[in-house]
Amino acid sequence: MMKENKQTPLSFLLSFFLTFVLSILHATSDSSSPLQHLLTCLPKHSHTSKPVSEAIYTPTNSSFLSILHMHTHNKRFSDSTSPKPLAIVTALHESHVQATIICAKTNGIQIRIRSGGHDTEGLSFLSDVPFVLLDMFPLGSIDVDIEKGTAWVQAGATIGQVYYQIAKKSNVHAFPAGVCPTVGAGGHISGGGYGNLVRKYGLSVDNIIDAKIVDVNGNILDRKSMGSDLFWAIRGGGGASFGVILSWKIKLVPVTPNVTVFNVMKTLEDGATDVVYKWQLIANELPQDLFIRVKPEVVNGTVQVSFIGQFLGKFEKLLNLVNKRFPELGLKQSDCNEIPWVNSTLYWYNLPIGTPIESLLDVPKEPLSYNFKTMSDYVKKPIPKDALKSIWDLMIKYEHVKMEWNPFGGKMDQISSSRTPFPHRKGNLFLIEYLTSWGETGVEANNHYLNMSRSFYEFMTPFVSKSPREAFLNYRDINLGANHPSNVTSMDIARSYGSKYFKGNFKRLVNVKSKVDPQNFFKYEQSIPPL
Repeated sequence: MMKENKQTPLSFLLSFFLTFVLSILHATSDSSSPLQHLLTCLPKHSHTSKPVSEAIYTPTNSSFLSILHMHTHNKRFSDSTSPKPLAIVTALHESHVQATIICAKTNGIQIRIRSGGHDTEGLSFLSDVPFVLLDMFPLGSIDVDIEKGTAWVQAGATIGQVYYQIAKKSNVHAFPAGVCPTVGAGGHISGGGYGNLVRKYGLSVDNIIDAKIVDVNGNILDRKSMGSDLFWAIRGGGGASFGVILSWKIKLVPVTPNVTVFNVMKTLEDGATDVVYKWQLIANELPQDLFIRVKPEVVNGTVQVSFIGQFLGKFEKLLNLVNKRFPELGLKQSDCNEIPWVNSTLYWYNLPIGTPIESLLDVPKEPLSYNFKTMSDYVKKPIPKDALKSIWDLMIKYEHVKMEWNPFGGKMDQISSSRTPFPHRKGNLFLIEYLTSWGETGVEANNHYLNMSRSFYEFMTPFVSKSPREAFLNYRDINLGANHPSNVTSMDIARSYGSKYFKGNFKRLVNVKSKVDPQNFFKYEQSIPPL
């Protein structure tokens, strides 16, 4: 007969204590994930005056999704199936940026860097591998010095906020950048940045004096300490391949107290094809003070072309110029409006004349209600009239594709293709942006319209640049090639998109990357790889 195994009170307590300790250790091991290590690490490298805990959002926070989607400007990337970050760090202080880089690198976590959320492929805030989103939007201060003609602009400031702050101090100063006021300065400028002052003053990157960046080791560098190679690379090569842009020092440019804007619309029945063809012949040769964008789109079953223009001067001089050089447009005084330059930025954003300039400060709180896909091309020779007619026919068939044709020439012809990573200078008549948009949701609808976009792009092949077929980095296009962030970066794949965005400058970008980030921490699908 077996004896009953009775434990003494002491042995029972020891057994209970051991079980308790083991359970605590087990729970601790479950919670010691890379994310938990990162969250523990962040306060150690952050400034105590701005607790990083106030900047961190994890999926357990009730506001996590609203913070994530607040700056998602494409419905395609805001549905429930889109990848979500392990955490969001809404940087409230420069040290939060430094801490995120140091702690993510230490714990083997990739980061994505978002300033405005307009990345057309979502690469600045999406990834198929575990990642932390570093949201720069709270770092949005703007310090304008009119006497020196400069301004320091933090990466999270929007272009609209920049325009507004300049206008508060001067009506004869501006900055060459885009026409969408909600775009963030960090990504817009580092990708090149262009707008309706491009023919007069070049790109945004052509008007950068200094910058501050956090490198892979968490150091804050300015132009002097980062060196000429890195300063060259981030002005058009995409800052997110090399570090995190904190701020730009921009050079302000002079504008007239009032500018003249106009929008003349022509349908195919009004002879739009002939007017577009003539525009191709002269738009890049017109005086630098005049910029005329061509915008074809399908309206009521036909193609309507908008000729949207801006002239740095009065309408009388503009009318004399256009009627002499471009009479086919039929520009009339009634088409013209003289307004301050800052108000013209609202006009280009399709807001009515008279809209208060405070609208430049508005930031959408929700994602856009439609999906879209952008692509780009550069045109070096005029597209023949019969080809234009074929293009219109395909637009009418597809309905959802529209384009914007933006003239170059002027200042763009005077700047060397290697002065910055942006190589698309002399020899280009105009830049095309393709925009395909749709309201339907779901994988099937997305695939349908993405295929439509790709098909239209392929149709345009004979009429655009070749060897390579060039593209604009700010109009990110994943179809040009992409490395998966979980794999070893393929130089062949990188070269496929790099040659289109940067042409011969790609090699120098790779060399810079190899010096400043040899282990490729700053990595995403279309980043610059190290050797």
